[in-house]
Amino acid sequence: MSSTAQQQVDLVVRTIAQAAVDNEKYFGDLDAVVGDGDFGYSLARGFENVLDGWDDVDRTDIGTFLKKIGMVITARIGGTSGPIWGTAFMRAGMTAGATDSLTGDQVVAMLRAAVEGIKARGQSDVGDKTLLDVLVPVTDRLEAELTAGTDATHVLAALAETAREAADATADMVAKRGRASYTGERSRGSVDAGAMGVAVIIGRINEAWQTEGAS
Repeated sequence: MSSTAQQQVDLVVRTIAQAAVDNEKYFGDLDAVVGDGDFGYSLARGFENVLDGWDDVDRTDIGTFLKKIGMVITARIGGTSGPIWGTAFMRAGMTAGATDSLTGDQVVAMLRAAVEGIKARGQSDVGDKTLLDVLVPVTDRLEAELTAGTDATHVLAALAETAREAADATADMVAKRGRASYTGERSRGSVDAGAMGVAVIIGRINEAWQTEGAS
Protein backbone atom coordinates (compact mmCIF):
# COMPACT_ATOMS: atom_id res chain seq x y z
CA MET A 1 0.00 0.00 0.00
CA SER A 2 1.39 3.40 -0.86
CA SER A 3 2.20 5.62 2.10
CA THR A 4 -0.42 8.22 1.18
CA ALA A 5 -3.21 5.68 0.74
CA GLN A 6 -2.22 3.86 3.91
CA GLN A 7 -2.23 7.07 5.92
CA GLN A 8 -5.67 8.04 4.63
CA VAL A 9 -7.25 4.63 5.22
CA ASP A 10 -5.56 4.38 8.61
CA LEU A 11 -6.87 7.81 9.55
CA VAL A 12 -10.46 6.90 8.69
CA VAL A 13 -10.46 3.50 10.40
CA ARG A 14 -8.62 4.73 13.49
CA THR A 15 -11.04 7.65 13.79
CA ILE A 16 -13.98 5.24 13.60
CA ALA A 17 -12.45 3.10 16.34
CA GLN A 18 -11.63 6.03 18.61
CA ALA A 19 -15.10 7.55 18.14
CA ALA A 20 -16.69 4.24 19.14
CA VAL A 21 -14.60 4.10 22.30
CA ASP A 22 -15.08 7.77 23.21
CA ASN A 23 -18.86 7.62 22.79
CA GLU A 24 -19.49 4.38 24.67
CA LYS A 25 -21.81 5.97 27.25
CA TYR A 26 -23.63 8.19 24.76
CA PHE A 27 -24.33 5.32 22.36
CA GLY A 28 -25.38 3.10 25.27
CA ASP A 29 -27.77 5.73 26.62
CA LEU A 30 -29.36 6.12 23.18
CA ASP A 31 -29.80 2.37 22.88
CA ALA A 32 -31.28 2.09 26.38
CA VAL A 33 -34.30 4.23 25.44
CA VAL A 34 -36.02 1.37 23.60
CA GLY A 35 -33.27 -1.25 23.27
CA ASP A 36 -31.18 -3.28 25.68
CA GLY A 37 -28.56 -0.58 26.16
CA ASP A 38 -25.55 -2.69 25.19
CA PHE A 39 -24.76 -1.05 21.86
CA GLY A 40 -22.24 1.44 23.24
CA TYR A 41 -20.49 -1.16 25.39
CA SER A 42 -20.30 -3.75 22.62
CA LEU A 43 -19.01 -1.32 20.02
CA ALA A 44 -16.42 0.16 22.38
CA ARG A 45 -15.05 -3.24 23.44
CA GLY A 46 -14.68 -4.38 19.83
CA PHE A 47 -12.94 -1.25 18.64
CA GLU A 48 -10.71 -1.21 21.71
CA ASN A 49 -9.32 -4.47 20.40
CA VAL A 50 -8.78 -2.85 17.01
CA LEU A 51 -6.79 -0.04 18.66
CA ASP A 52 -4.85 -2.40 20.94
CA GLY A 53 -3.64 -4.44 17.97
CA TRP A 54 -3.36 -1.48 15.61
CA ASP A 55 0.31 -1.80 14.69
CA ASP A 56 0.01 -5.53 14.01
CA VAL A 57 -2.82 -5.38 11.46
CA ASP A 58 -1.74 -6.71 8.05
CA ARG A 59 -1.35 -3.76 5.68
CA THR A 60 -0.27 -5.70 2.59
CA ASP A 61 -2.98 -3.84 0.66
CA ILE A 62 -6.17 -1.91 1.40
CA GLY A 63 -8.45 -4.89 0.95
CA THR A 64 -6.45 -7.09 3.30
CA PHE A 65 -6.30 -4.35 5.92
CA LEU A 66 -10.06 -3.79 5.95
CA LYS A 67 -10.83 -7.50 6.00
CA LYS A 68 -8.53 -8.00 8.98
CA ILE A 69 -10.26 -5.15 10.81
CA GLY A 70 -13.59 -6.81 10.03
CA MET A 71 -12.39 -10.10 11.47
CA VAL A 72 -11.33 -8.46 14.74
CA ILE A 73 -14.67 -6.70 15.03
CA THR A 74 -16.68 -9.83 14.32
CA ALA A 75 -14.73 -11.79 16.91
CA ARG A 76 -14.86 -9.19 19.68
CA ILE A 77 -18.13 -7.25 19.43
CA GLY A 78 -21.06 -8.96 21.11
CA GLY A 79 -24.71 -9.16 20.15
CA THR A 80 -25.85 -8.32 16.64
CA SER A 81 -23.42 -5.40 16.24
CA GLY A 82 -20.35 -7.60 15.73
CA PRO A 83 -21.60 -9.51 12.69
CA ILE A 84 -23.13 -6.37 11.15
CA TRP A 85 -20.13 -4.05 11.58
CA GLY A 86 -17.68 -6.84 10.83
CA THR A 87 -19.53 -7.73 7.64
CA ALA A 88 -19.45 -4.08 6.56
CA PHE A 89 -15.66 -3.91 6.86
CA MET A 90 -15.10 -7.29 5.24
CA ARG A 91 -17.39 -6.55 2.28
CA ALA A 92 -15.65 -3.20 1.80
CA GLY A 93 -12.28 -4.95 1.91
CA MET A 94 -13.35 -7.60 -0.57
CA THR A 95 -14.52 -4.89 -2.95
CA ALA A 96 -11.31 -2.86 -2.57
CA GLY A 97 -9.18 -5.93 -3.29
CA ALA A 98 -5.41 -5.96 -3.64
CA THR A 99 -4.97 -2.27 -4.39
CA ASP A 100 -2.64 0.39 -3.04
CA SER A 101 -4.84 3.35 -3.96
CA LEU A 102 -8.52 4.25 -4.11
CA THR A 103 -10.60 6.38 -6.45
CA GLY A 104 -13.85 8.01 -5.46
CA ASP A 105 -15.77 5.45 -7.51
CA GLN A 106 -14.05 2.64 -5.63
CA VAL A 107 -14.98 4.15 -2.29
CA VAL A 108 -18.62 4.36 -3.39
CA ALA A 109 -18.50 0.73 -4.53
CA MET A 110 -17.01 -0.30 -1.18
CA LEU A 111 -19.77 1.46 0.71
CA ARG A 112 -22.44 -0.06 -1.53
CA ALA A 113 -20.95 -3.50 -0.84
CA ALA A 114 -20.96 -2.78 2.90
CA VAL A 115 -24.61 -1.74 2.69
CA GLU A 116 -25.60 -4.93 0.88
CA GLY A 117 -23.69 -6.98 3.43
CA ILE A 118 -25.49 -5.27 6.30
CA LYS A 119 -28.85 -5.80 4.62
CA ALA A 120 -28.18 -9.50 4.18
CA ARG A 121 -26.70 -10.05 7.64
CA GLY A 122 -29.34 -8.02 9.49
CA GLN A 123 -32.28 -8.92 7.26
CA SER A 124 -33.05 -5.21 7.16
CA ASP A 125 -33.46 -2.35 4.72
CA VAL A 126 -33.84 1.41 4.57
CA GLY A 127 -36.87 2.48 6.60
CA ASP A 128 -36.45 -0.18 9.29
CA LYS A 129 -34.85 2.34 11.68
CA THR A 130 -31.27 1.05 11.61
CA LEU A 131 -27.84 2.36 10.67
CA LEU A 132 -28.83 1.79 7.03
CA ASP A 133 -31.03 4.87 7.28
CA VAL A 134 -27.84 6.91 7.57
CA LEU A 135 -25.35 4.83 5.61
CA VAL A 136 -27.43 4.68 2.42
CA PRO A 137 -28.19 8.43 2.09
CA VAL A 138 -24.58 9.20 2.97
CA THR A 139 -23.38 6.91 0.18
CA ASP A 140 -25.84 8.50 -2.23
CA ARG A 141 -24.59 11.96 -1.23
CA LEU A 142 -20.98 10.87 -1.69
CA GLU A 143 -21.69 9.64 -5.20
CA ALA A 144 -23.51 12.86 -6.08
CA GLU A 145 -20.72 15.08 -4.72
CA LEU A 146 -18.03 13.11 -6.54
CA THR A 147 -20.01 13.37 -9.78
CA ALA A 148 -20.18 17.12 -9.25
CA GLY A 149 -16.40 17.24 -8.81
CA THR A 150 -16.44 18.41 -5.19
CA ASP A 151 -13.06 18.22 -3.43
CA ALA A 152 -12.53 15.76 -0.58
CA THR A 153 -12.63 18.32 2.23
CA HIS A 154 -16.01 19.69 1.18
CA VAL A 155 -17.34 16.20 0.38
CA LEU A 156 -16.75 15.05 3.95
CA ALA A 157 -18.42 18.16 5.36
CA ALA A 158 -21.45 17.42 3.18
CA LEU A 159 -21.50 13.79 4.30
CA ALA A 160 -21.41 14.82 7.97
CA GLU A 161 -24.37 17.12 7.39
CA THR A 162 -26.37 14.44 5.56
CA ALA A 163 -25.54 11.86 8.22
CA ARG A 164 -26.77 14.02 11.08
CA GLU A 165 -29.99 14.93 9.27
CA ALA A 166 -30.67 11.28 8.40
CA ALA A 167 -29.96 10.15 11.97
CA ASP A 168 -32.31 12.78 13.41
CA ALA A 169 -34.99 11.64 10.95
CA THR A 170 -35.01 8.13 12.46
CA ALA A 171 -36.87 9.60 15.44
CA ASP A 172 -40.01 9.62 13.27
CA MET A 173 -39.66 5.93 12.38
CA VAL A 174 -40.95 2.78 14.05
CA ALA A 175 -38.24 0.19 14.64
CA LYS A 176 -38.65 -3.02 12.65
CA ARG A 177 -35.43 -4.81 13.63
CA GLY A 178 -33.61 -5.62 16.85
CA ARG A 179 -34.78 -5.33 20.44
CA ALA A 180 -36.34 -1.92 19.75
CA SER A 181 -38.81 -3.56 17.35
CA TYR A 182 -40.51 -5.24 20.32
CA THR A 183 -41.66 -1.84 21.58
CA GLY A 184 -43.64 -1.06 18.41
CA GLU A 185 -44.98 2.49 18.36
CA ARG A 186 -43.05 3.32 21.53
CA SER A 187 -39.89 3.30 19.43
CA ARG A 188 -41.17 6.38 17.62
CA GLY A 189 -39.86 9.61 19.10
CA SER A 190 -36.29 8.53 19.77
CA VAL A 191 -33.41 8.28 17.31
CA ASP A 192 -31.91 4.91 16.45
CA ALA A 193 -28.67 4.35 18.33
CA GLY A 194 -26.91 2.66 15.41
CA ALA A 195 -27.94 5.40 12.99
CA MET A 196 -26.78 8.15 15.34
CA GLY A 197 -23.61 6.19 15.98
CA VAL A 198 -22.78 6.26 12.28
CA ALA A 199 -23.59 9.99 12.13
CA VAL A 200 -21.32 10.78 15.07
CA ILE A 201 -18.52 8.71 13.55
CA ILE A 202 -18.83 10.42 10.16
CA GLY A 203 -18.74 13.77 11.95
CA ARG A 204 -15.50 12.73 13.65
CA ILE A 205 -14.02 11.58 10.34
CA ASN A 206 -14.85 14.98 8.86
CA GLU A 207 -13.14 16.75 11.78
CA ALA A 208 -10.07 14.52 11.55
CA TRP A 209 -9.80 15.03 7.81
CA GLN A 210 -9.91 18.81 8.15
CA THR A 211 -6.89 18.72 10.48
CA GLU A 212 -4.95 15.67 9.30
CA GLY A 213 -6.31 14.17 6.08
CA ALA A 214 -5.88 17.20 3.87
CA SER A 215 -2.18 17.33 4.69
